[in-house]
Amino acid sequence: MLHYLDNAATTPVHPQVAQVMVDVMTRDFGNPSSRYPLGGRAGARLKEDRAAVARAMGCTPGEVVFTSCGSEGDNWAIRGGAALNKRKGKHIITTAIEHSAVLQPCAALEREGWEVTRLKPDRAGHVSVEQVLNALRPDTALVSMMLVNNELGTVLPVGEAARAVHAADPRVLFHTDAVQGFLKVDATAKGLGVDLMSVSGHKLRGPKGVGALYVRSGVKLPPMLLGGGQEGGLRAGTEATAQIAGLAEACRLSRGAEDWKCMSALKEYALEELGKALPQLKVISHGEAPHICAVTLPGYKSEVVVRVLGDQGVCVSSGSACHKGKPSHVYAALGLPKAWLDGALRISFSPDSTREDVDALVSALTQAAGSLFTTLS
Repeated sequence: MLHYLDNAATTPVHPQVAQVMVDVMTRDFGNPSSRYPLGGRAGARLKEDRAAVARAMGCTPGEVVFTSCGSEGDNWAIRGGAALNKRKGKHIITTAIEHSAVLQPCAALEREGWEVTRLKPDRAGHVSVEQVLNALRPDTALVSMMLVNNELGTVLPVGEAARAVHAADPRVLFHTDAVQGFLKVDATAKGLGVDLMSVSGHKLRGPKGVGALYVRSGVKLPPMLLGGGQEGGLRAGTEATAQIAGLAEACRLSRGAEDWKCMSALKEYALEELGKALPQLKVISHGEAPHICAVTLPGYKSEVVVRVLGDQGVCVSSGSACHKGKPSHVYAALGLPKAWLDGALRISFSPDSTREDVDALVSALTQAAGSLFTTLS
């Protein structure tokens, strides 16, 4: 039996989401731009789905642009925002614990002559508003701060920072990577006061291959793709109607605070049971977000532990799936001892996770700790 506790990497597609996608692919499969009735139905459904995603994001439908994933949204926001605001200056502020989809575009811009300030977190994985304001310069064009860290579960003060930055300099664009925070914490685009916000479907029981970028009305972001004029002329190409329908249905399925309460209670249960079964286990981050926590077994190699657990049908990770086994820049930024870094594990939940999943994790991890050799690190 599979016990899946790596929901920060991806989530199983909800059966209701899958059915909606099948309906679109087999019944309402027309091109939304076509003029005959089949195309008209597809166009009408696309309009309804855009409105559903906009409601979940807390903005107007005209401020939602569909993308292929969160990484595309991040790249577009960073590079597009920089291009839009380059006359103001060539300085970007971000954090050292962002997803690679933010850090890599920033690094690419750096190679093109931009300056990038990467704010370091404290030992608990937090970055303060004061750090952002202290880094602000007259030539700052863009600030990008994630809403929820994907490896620690820490919630960054995006709303407070966006308001403070805009108060200090209204011309600065503020982007947030909300991929891990969307529908997991009480935050919306308008409520946060950001200019750009990227989200992804497969983190919330929706399909892979679809995301959305909030572009605040009045922000003239350069187009991602030129062609037929879809997505308000910002991203050409026939819309991926089935994936978009899946994202919209996943948004409709969210129960908000009810889901958050269930995931938070399960996380606390997991940390309590792991602490009792494995006294040597240390908590790296409880995570303020309800669905992510990070722990470590000092002296063990996390990649080995992950494989051993996987062989028993228990899925957790050693950090972001995008690292592919490489050391996590997020954990390293905390200044943890090497033994803690080597043994780090991320556990993440969805509204469908159960106590049985946690019990299986505790049992498998206890067996692994008893059978594996520790290292000298």
